[in-house]
Amino acid sequence: MNTPAASASPLPDQLTFRRARAEIAAGHFNEMLAVLEPLSASDNDLAKTLYAYCLAGTDQPQKAAEILCDIASRHAGTEHPLQALSDLIAELDKRPLAEATCRAALECTPQDARIYDILGNLLVQCGQLDEAISLLRHAIELRPNSMHSHNLLAMALLEKGCFDEALAHLQDVLKTQPDHAGTLSNIGCMLAGKGRLDEALDYYRRAISLRPTEPQIRLNHSITLLKAGRYAQGWAEHEWRLRLPGHTSLPPSTLMPSLGPNTDIRGKRILITQEEGLGDTLMYLRYIKPLSDRGAIPHLWVPETLGELCNRVVGAHIVQVGGTTPPFDWHCPFISLPRVFAATSDAMGAPVPYLRADTLKVRELAQFLPENDNLNVGLVWGGAPRPNTISAHIVDRRRSLNLHTLSPLGDIEGINLISLQKGPYAEQMNDPPPNMVLYDPTHHFHNMDDTAAFIMSLDVVVTVDTSVVHLAGGLGKPVLLMDRYDNCWRWLSGRTDSPWYPTLQIIRQTTPRKWDDVIERVAEVLTILAQHKK
Repeated sequence: MNTPAASASPLPDQLTFRRARAEIAAGHFNEMLAVLEPLSASDNDLAKTLYAYCLAGTDQPQKAAEILCDIASRHAGTEHPLQALSDLIAELDKRPLAEATCRAALECTPQDARIYDILGNLLVQCGQLDEAISLLRHAIELRPNSMHSHNLLAMALLEKGCFDEALAHLQDVLKTQPDHAGTLSNIGCMLAGKGRLDEALDYYRRAISLRPTEPQIRLNHSITLLKAGRYAQGWAEHEWRLRLPGHTSLPPSTLMPSLGPNTDIRGKRILITQEEGLGDTLMYLRYIKPLSDRGAIPHLWVPETLGELCNRVVGAHIVQVGGTTPPFDWHCPFISLPRVFAATSDAMGAPVPYLRADTLKVRELAQFLPENDNLNVGLVWGGAPRPNTISAHIVDRRRSLNLHTLSPLGDIEGINLISLQKGPYAEQMNDPPPNMVLYDPTHHFHNMDDTAAFIMSLDVVVTVDTSVVHLAGGLGKPVLLMDRYDNCWRWLSGRTDSPWYPTLQIIRQTTPRKWDDVIERVAEVLTILAQHKK
């Protein structure tokens, strides 16, 4: 990158504040440091703030904190500029830099409750829950009426697994501000996590009556509706997610409408787009055949790892990987397909199996199975950490576990444990439990199509809630899902089976964040399956 020469105030013509923000958001702290330094002595708070962010990003927390605290002292009733820094650094997965700046800021202004909020929330993201809770309690001591601090504390308690304490705390503070929509929504979220869905929906209704156009509240409401199995209303409400940033850049005017009895889509090119994780796409590929059966031309735009697999989905006329937006009549994110079909006979899509493995690959990859007659068990213990996305990062910490937690499975006679694990969690195989023999064929898996082919030769897949659940389930293979206590809506509440995957058995935590009983029940099932195979 060519850095413009530094100059005195004002900013040089070739570098606007907008560009400075963009460069900093991209992590180009060093490049911007020299450009913004001349302005740090000016009266321009924006220039000072951006300069401080560059200092923080280049590991100069004390200087950054002094500037940001000076600005914050003159704007006591607004958001502390550390908040934007924390959000930015989190997206760059450089949280220690933000943490150091926050700690330095506490030395500058130890009575500013806003800093305790920011640092506490940052430590929750890092899994340092005890200190986070302590800091947030202190923030409340400094500002007892801050609903923001109270809600942050409740979220930290929730992450620690203290559901009842978190819920009681919010219900107590709600008495002082009964019309606080954010608190009502968070209580709804907690109740839904405990499976108290009717109560949760009541709180969401109250929140929506106060903030009817708040997308995040409406989205959270939709998730609870779906978890309660109220699909028609839930899918319609779920479209509120499209009002949040990052879900789609395609125009709302061409979003595919819901299908009615007389809707004619014959000859219409429907562009189906990837939106969130791979699991969502794998789950909703079941709707491609119903689209094609109605005469539409489904054009799938998917990540490279799904390209080969999608090419064998019945009804997929065109599968695109990469490139630019093609011509289309309607566009539809994968996650909107259930809403499109909600009022039709295909409300649940095509029946399982709607995914098909490559038969040649199945034969080729089967040779990497252990050469014995044991029960072949595919194993996945971690999802995708996604540290750059705060909510996804926190959820992954709840659903994933350490390989050593699975050590009881190593004592089961008559089974082969075979890793399907990819990504950072696969590194744990370098230090496996001493009683576990774990086969690892994953270096032969280059995409989801390869994984699908290998799964076809397994007897059962044991996995946490990640894309492999949907892959194996869509192929019609037996799956044991090790599910977290506050489970995803897809798996409903209080059920061990699934309307989406008839071969799926759900084994859920009975205590938040505790996996021991889950592993014990998985071991019991595998023991029975191994005995039946003999």
